[in-house]
Amino acid sequence: MGEFWPVPDALAYLAGRWRVSRSVRDLASGAEGEFTGTTEFREDEEGPGGLLHHESGTFVWQGVARPAERTLRFLRGPGGTADVTFADGRPFHDLDLTSGRHVAAHPCAADLYRGEFTVHDSAHWRTVWRVGGPAKDLVLRTDYAREG
Repeated sequence: MGEFWPVPDALAYLAGRWRVSRSVRDLASGAEGEFTGTTEFREDEEGPGGLLHHESGTFVWQGVARPAERTLRFLRGPGGTADVTFADGRPFHDLDLTSGRHVAAHPCAADLYRGEFTVHDSAHWRTVWRVGGPAKDLVLRTDYAREG
């Protein structure tokens, strides 16, 4: 087996609660921050067969701690894949974990978000988003560990 753990069904794999640890680094200024909290993937009653992803926790930026949360929708795609949207239904990115690794992109105004998703085993996965453009120059690295 290679360094990635293949996932035949992204939604089945993601379902449940995960501990989240995210580092945020501004490459332009050198400033760093950290988010810690939980993510829950549960049945999305508005999107049949999909999952509602709700993340909540604390974000510390330049020594100031603030509560933070976000909600995304993971809709079932073909062959065990998923289509990820923002809570309001706008498209975000696709997700195909069948090889254990996936690269996605999302243009946001003049900035480009490029994400790499890697699955390490049944209880650990990671995302690394590189955000570049005139408004942002960031790296966001998130580690997920299954709870329970």
